[in-house]
Amino acid sequence: MADDPDPERLQLLEARIAKVKAQAAPKPAQMSYPSQAQHVWRMVIELVSGLLIGFAIGYGLDAVFDTLPVLMVIFTLLGFAAGVRVMIRTAKELQSGMLADHSDKNERD
Repeated sequence: MADDPDPERLQLLEARIAKVKAQAAPKPAQMSYPSQAQHVWRMVIELVSGLLIGFAIGYGLDAVFDTLPVLMVIFTLLGFAAGVRVMIRTAKELQSGMLADHSDKNERD
């Protein structure tokens, strides 16, 4: 009779094993590759759209005023500057979000 397993002890042991396995299981990464690629494409699109909008405004004004492509060059450069500014703002937002996620993770540990 001493060789028969005790069902209560077995259940407690199984619960302890499941708890240890759950703690030791690898946690998924917070930011996966597709998510990072989406952010990169967002910033590229912001830069290119700023360039294109500046080019279109400059070209339109050159056509209306019948001037040399001076306004087109000026507005293209302004569009580039605006695109870079928006990219920097987006990067700051992403960085603050990642820092917040990192600090939340550290608080939980």
